[in-house]
Amino acid sequence: MTEELNPTEDIVTESASQEASAIGENTEAESNDPESTEADATEGGQGSKNLDEEGDIAADYLEELLDIFDLDGDINIDVRQGRAYLEITANEDSNLRLISEPDTVEALQELTRLAVQAKTTNFSRLILDIGGSRQAKIDAITRTVNRIIEKVKESGVPSPMKPMSSYERKIAHDIISEAGLVSESEGEGKDRHIVVKPA
Repeated sequence: MTEELNPTEDIVTESASQEASAIGENTEAESNDPESTEADATEGGQGSKNLDEEGDIAADYLEELLDIFDLDGDINIDVRQGRAYLEITANEDSNLRLISEPDTVEALQELTRLAVQAKTTNFSRLILDIGGSRQAKIDAITRTVNRIIEKVKESGVPSPMKPMSSYERKIAHDIISEAGLVSESEGEGKDRHIVVKPA
């Protein structure tokens, strides 16, 4: 068992400049690669041992967080496509639903990544799923992309989408490609988005 983490104290053990630097480097890398995927982490040479350690640290942090807010949930750790993957599950009548909204999960994922970074000094690309939130997000992206696809097919005019993360863009690129249309990423950083074009 790894050292017990305090969610509020351990996040601030790294200086703000170190966190900003690591986050900036990651944002730049993603913004320059429209096809960035979860598998990218493997290209950075992050070994399975490091990912296992990252998963253990993240699980300890999340367990402490669940205890603080008196939330029910079981934490499962896995390594998928070159990233540590943590899933928190519970029964349908569990109060875990209070933090399972996709936007809330996204924020908790970032906090967990910072907690891992504070312990390892390496930038974390872990994925967090709470109560099926990731599938809910994929479903929402799919609905949005399909609406844009229909619009482009009917009008024959390219249509931009709202800015998305590299993970979300990868999902969108795949859906658009399967529909027989063309997609390109444009913009930089947080403004990076997909433009859907006729074939």
